[in-house]
Formats: sequence, structure tokens, C-alpha cells
Amino acid sequence: MDNPMPPSLVETMGTLEDPRVDRTKLHPLTDILVLSVLAVICGADSFVAIALFGQLNEEWLRTFLALPHGIPSHDTLGRVFARLDAARFEEGFRDWVQAAFALTEGQVVPVDGKCLRGSHDRGRGLEPPHLVSAWAEANRLVLAQTAVDDKSNEITAIPELLRMLCLEGCIVTLDAMGCQKKIARQIREQGADYVLRVRANHKGLHGRLQDTWDLERSEGFAGYAHDYADTVGKGHGRIEIRRCWTTGDPDLLAHVDPDRAWWDLTSLVWIECERRCGDRISTEVRGFISSLPPKAKPQLEAVRKHWAIENAHHWVLDVAFGEDGSRIRTGHAAHNMAILKRIAHNLLRQDTSLKVGIANKRLAAGWNKDYLCQLIGLKTKPI
Repeated sequence: MDNPMPPSLVETMGTLEDPRVDRTKLHPLTDILVLSVLAVICGADSFVAIALFGQLNEEWLRTFLALPHGIPSHDTLGRVFARLDAARFEEGFRDWVQAAFALTEGQVVPVDGKCLRGSHDRGRGLEPPHLVSAWAEANRLVLAQTAVDDKSNEITAIPELLRMLCLEGCIVTLDAMGCQKKIARQIREQGADYVLRVRANHKGLHGRLQDTWDLERSEGFAGYAHDYADTVGKGHGRIEIRRCWTTGDPDLLAHVDPDRAWWDLTSLVWIECERRCGDRISTEVRGFISSLPPKAKPQLEAVRKHWAIENAHHWVLDVAFGEDGSRIRTGHAAHNMAILKRIAHNLLRQDTSLKVGIANKRLAAGWNKDYLCQLIGLKTKPI
């Protein structure tokens, strides 16, 4: 019997603890998990759809799955995923990514949160799950994710997520929520550099950084060493110009960080974003602190790449996988479905044989077993 996915994923699934009592284990847990991943790749976004996929493809599925009692019902799928330990499933997902994909060294690793907006139950006072993910920008895949505790926020979840990762030589980018002294130190201790967005909610740091920008920009950084780079982009009927200034001048660093509280702070970064759409022109200046050398071009590139987690991951999950519209809400089911979608996203994203988007790749996998086998490394000849 050939494994239908990279062996490490199947092996990981086999190590997950089955949450059911023995008398209800009619369907092996590994069968349920493999079936679900296959169905989600092919377009299923609910337990009803997963069960239907299984029913319509049962003969083929029996060539590599046991299925001693046929295809599990959607109610069975829902109950299993509601009770399955999501943290353990997360751990298995991370181990599979590290085993199955060769990661590019020294790449930008954006970290950001996403709310599963549809998976709430206001009648029972249940808020939607909130997940924090790390995205490998060069490889275009999810490295790991973790859930934010109901009584906490991203500030406590981010360090936990970072500890899961091998970050040696990478550049970690974080929005304002992750702009914390302890997080900056942890990133450096893990052998990576940081680029952190500074917003107004970080009053002292933001105020000093803003004052420095106002003064030095008006004077052209007279007397202070600095670097500059810019890019011009065009698309969707608009022109976007990004201008970046960086400095590592000791006096300016001392003004912004007088207590030297930010571990290995080396650069102050300002990026001016100008957007032109017809006759309308809007401008915004964003401030960052970084442990990278004060070179404008790599800093500007790192900030640009940070948005890949929004554009290439979160947006795709909502549009191609219908994540925001999902109403799954019982137990751990929403969190576990999110993991299934990220497994599918990684597999689809790594395929380069079809030059189409993720949504159309899901259709192709459902229409063509050869393509599905190619995605998941299935060696048996499909029926």
C-alpha cells in the first residue's frame, strides 16, 4: 500500500491520539485525516463536502485507504474534528512542513494573525478563533501557526510560534502588535534579524521616531549618515511609489531608544508610500525599527515582502478556500479545518505544472486524478 502523501505527513497523522472511545472507532483516524486532506485539496470546504467527495471516489480511495466501514458520514467527521487535539495537529503540521519542503535560507518570514470570522457563536458567547501564522515568503508556504488563547492576544502567541521555528539567518517581519522588546530579543537569540512596524499605540517609541523623521526629513538628514532607495510600481489602475530612508547614526538611535531597551537595534527606517490613482494622490509614512544594517534597499524589500502573508496567504484562504465564510464552530473543528486548508494550500502552492491560481488548481485536482496524485505524491495508478 503506497502512502498518498509525503510519508512524514502520514506518519504524523498516525501518531495523533484518537479522541474517540474504542466502541466508536469504526473509521481509522488516519483514514479520516487523509480523506479530509484530499477532499479539501479538491475543493471541499465543509464536512458535508468531504463526505460527498469520499462517497463519489470510494473505489479509488480503497486502493490506498482501509475504509473498513466505508466512507465516514459528515456527522462523524464533524465529531472527530471537534474533539481532535488541535495543538497536536498543529505540531504535526509543522513537522511535516519541515520534513517535506526544502526551505530557502535567509528568507523573509512575515508573522501575522488572522481571525476565522464566520466561526463564532454569539448566542453562546463564543468569539471566532484567532490564528497567528508564519509565512515563508521565498517558498510561499505556511511554516507554522498557533491559536491565540481566548483570554490572551497575539503578543503572547507570537513568542510561542517563533519558538517552533528554525529562524537562523532569516528576517522576521512583524506589524505593530509584535513590536515588543521581548519579541525582538527572542528573534535575535534565535539567530534572525527583525523589522518591526512602529505605530502610535507604542507612544514613547513612536513619538521619538516621528520627531526624528520630521526633523531629519525637513533638513535632508544634514550631518547624519543615511541611505535611500525607492521603487515604482504600476497596476490595478494606480501608480505606487515607495521611498525608503534608513539611518544607523548612533545619536539618532540613542534619541529613539535612550535606554537601549531594544535588543541589537541597528537601524531606523521610514517608508513613504505615495499612491496615485487618476487625479487623486495619497501619501503615508510608516516607521520601523530593525536589527538589519542601515541599508535602504534590503529594508524596503523586507517590508514589501511582509505583505505577502496578506496577499498570498490570508487573501487566498478567504477567496479560494472560503475561510471567512465558514460556519464551523463546534469544539476544535474550526481550528482543525484551518489546518487542513493550510496543508492543502502548501501542496497547491508548491505545484508549478499548472500556470493558474489556487482556486483553479483545486478544480483541476478534483477533475483529474493524475494531477491530484502528482500533488500528493501518490504512486498507485488511479482508477
